[in-house]
Amino acid sequence: MIDPFHLDAYGITTVNYNRDIEIFPVLQDMFTEIYGESPYKSPTDMGVNMAGNCIIDDEACRDASKQEIIRRYYTAIDGIADGTRTEREAEKIELIMKQAGVKTSDRAVVPAAEARARDTGAPATAFELSDGTIVTGKTSALFGGTAAALLNSLKVLAGIPHEVHVIEAHALEPLQKLKTSYLGSKNPRLHTDETMIALSISASENEDARKALEALPLLKGCQAHSSVMLAPVDIRMMKKIGVQLTCNPVYEGKSIFY
Repeated sequence: MIDPFHLDAYGITTVNYNRDIEIFPVLQDMFTEIYGESPYKSPTDMGVNMAGNCIIDDEACRDASKQEIIRRYYTAIDGIADGTRTEREAEKIELIMKQAGVKTSDRAVVPAAEARARDTGAPATAFELSDGTIVTGKTSALFGGTAAALLNSLKVLAGIPHEVHVIEAHALEPLQKLKTSYLGSKNPRLHTDETMIALSISASENEDARKALEALPLLKGCQAHSSVMLAPVDIRMMKKIGVQLTCNPVYEGKSIFY
């Protein structure tokens, strides 16, 4: 319908939803009751079509949109790998990527993680911090690639030299023994949640560990990519921290079951 409130207020003809137009007088009365006056003169004033007026940096918004397209693409192809999504979804996003002129390498953490994996011959993960710094982590006898990258990122944020160990041996050994001797795991390497537990234990007597732990909130909003699909526990931990994670649609092991 033509928005009569907008036409009356501005002399401009616009179209809006009939339900929004019909309920607008009620909304105006509510605003007047609460604030003394209504900040809107018409339904069009408060519609989603006005959202563009909030954009103060078009280039930043475009870049963020492209990054979201890439993240959704990885979600789709990971879903194909684990059987939760269809190829049709990935094909649609691939088309959008071509239209937007983006490719997976435009996500800085993707080539960084893949390069580290090639160099080490094992799964690796890369983090991109808020200032654009890229930090990587490799799979070792103690930590998985994502746990290592998480620790390395915290050390960078806390200003701790890379060669400094922030987790004490006495915090690692009980966790590894619990996993292998009591819980039947064949893999002694720590996941991200176990790594954070070990770091918190060490923080009680290690100043560097305390600084690293206190830097954890600074990871919120950062980007990460793993060269392999991660265990659910690692994915959940990244969500809790607020890291936007993507993974290559490749399983770490050769077993049929994850």
